[in-house]
Amino acid sequence: MKSLGPAWPERAAWGTAPSLRAWQSAALRDYLDRSPRDFLAVATPGAGKTTFALTVAAELLGRRVVDRLIIVAPTEHLKQQWAEAAARAGLPIDPTYSAGSGKISSDYVGVAVTYAGVAVNPLAMRIRTERFKTLVILDEIHHAGDALSWGEGVREAFEPAARRLALTGTPFRSDVNPIPFVTYAPGPDGVKRSVADYTYGYAEALADHVVRPVLFLAYSGSMQWRTRAGDEVAATLGEPLTKDLTNQALRTALDPAGSWIPSVLAAADKRLSEVRRHVPDAGGLVIATDQDSARSYAKTLKAITGESPTVVLSDEKAASKKISQFSDDDSRWMVAVRMVSEGVDVPRLSVGVWATTTSTPLFFAQAVGRFVRARTRGEIASVFLPSVPNLLGFAAELELERDHALGRPVKDEDDIFAAEDDLLAQAQAGEAASAEMEALPFEALGSEARFDHALYDGAQFGHEGEVHVGSDEEMDFLGIPGLLEPDQMKELLRQRQDSRAKARRRTSETERAPDTVAEVATHEQLAVLRRELNGLVGAWHHRTNQPHGVIHSALRKECGGPAAAVANAAQLQLRIDRIREWAMRKSS
Repeated sequence: MKSLGPAWPERAAWGTAPSLRAWQSAALRDYLDRSPRDFLAVATPGAGKTTFALTVAAELLGRRVVDRLIIVAPTEHLKQQWAEAAARAGLPIDPTYSAGSGKISSDYVGVAVTYAGVAVNPLAMRIRTERFKTLVILDEIHHAGDALSWGEGVREAFEPAARRLALTGTPFRSDVNPIPFVTYAPGPDGVKRSVADYTYGYAEALADHVVRPVLFLAYSGSMQWRTRAGDEVAATLGEPLTKDLTNQALRTALDPAGSWIPSVLAAADKRLSEVRRHVPDAGGLVIATDQDSARSYAKTLKAITGESPTVVLSDEKAASKKISQFSDDDSRWMVAVRMVSEGVDVPRLSVGVWATTTSTPLFFAQAVGRFVRARTRGEIASVFLPSVPNLLGFAAELELERDHALGRPVKDEDDIFAAEDDLLAQAQAGEAASAEMEALPFEALGSEARFDHALYDGAQFGHEGEVHVGSDEEMDFLGIPGLLEPDQMKELLRQRQDSRAKARRRTSETERAPDTVAEVATHEQLAVLRRELNGLVGAWHHRTNQPHGVIHSALRKECGGPAAAVANAAQLQLRIDRIREWAMRKSS
């Protein structure tokens, strides 16, 4: 075998260097001590999985444990990103290589390919893997599910590899298909679950100041639409609705011709302006459902800001270049159709707008992960969400970690997008419409936004009654400083909520007739309590997998009283207190 020569980094230059974070050093020590053929590292987005993996690669190359490196990534953009990171680490990687293209320049120590590229010609990749002692880095390994051609190709191509290092920052979607080169072990319930060799979760990273905390800002509002049968429907986003009605209300809210999305984009831009007072290069990202919507949102943002945002569409050849340019400049906004999801590194992203109908745990974790990479202590990510129960549940349980379980069926809202990996692949190919959207044709007639509440560290903060966009009450949350310690953020949220609530009550008592005060206050109080209860039920559902109806029934059984829709304030508050007790007991 030809020597790699002095260009490759020697072992002394790597290892537990001061530049490594504590978790990276610990994971590296564990890897080198055990020297396993397969190693799965699960680390929250923004924690530094790339640095860890390239440090392992340099160590193995320096020790001559391996001679070559193959990096497998989900997208073309991530291939380039990996090659750039490897170059900075002194490991030249060819990101233009495709399976079957033959030899590469002797200047390279390895190649970067996509899962799709491996699936096209796994035999060619297998031959390359067999020719050298090869380390294969499998980025976002959850894409390699056996039922997909990607998984089949990965297993065939890299079975003979000397070492395989698998990485993921996203909870695996539950299904029945084992992922290649991942170890599974039965749990107490007999269900086999993936076993990570090293895990570094969001809660740990937050405590270490490796990632930012996230402030979620939820917006509800009135929606009107017409069904295919010609029926006109009016509903309030955030109130209890059937799954179909919730989906149609969400699509109405996201309609570019309505008032909801422009109001939320304007609010998000106000928040970005506040953040940029403290972090001058902070940027925002709007995640859109399809290309037409993305272009419309971009026009709205230009009207709001006077600046044309960067628009990233999956079928554009320049998409990867646009993301890189946005990452390096200090412009305000980028609008993307699923392109900026897992692994895409734009550290200055600080404000996000969820303007997509995609609502699975997997995609939520991927998307929110784009905003949590910490650069300066005190930075806070702000993500604007529609008041949809499952999204609010995901937000409340951000730090929840789930292993990939075998033999457990996909349930509830996962059913809408059960083939999550298939949809991601379609989005990268420019296929915008989802099967769910085609199955629910309708015509949006109008929408109106209102601020619902803020969600931070699992706690809900909001004013009593409706909060209109552009109001002082809304600015209590949009105007929060861009740099705050987590404890400072929580205390400020409490103070602003309490002071505004007291001011509103004093105003109501002095300016309105007694009978009107009582009527309005009761209506507002019940609406607030129902929204809080529904949010907590949604969070408990995502923690336990119990259906919403079962949870409501259990609360009624323990606390008494009628259904939530007709319960009085005292009954609703009792249920809220009870479900919070459940959560505290489960956490302890």
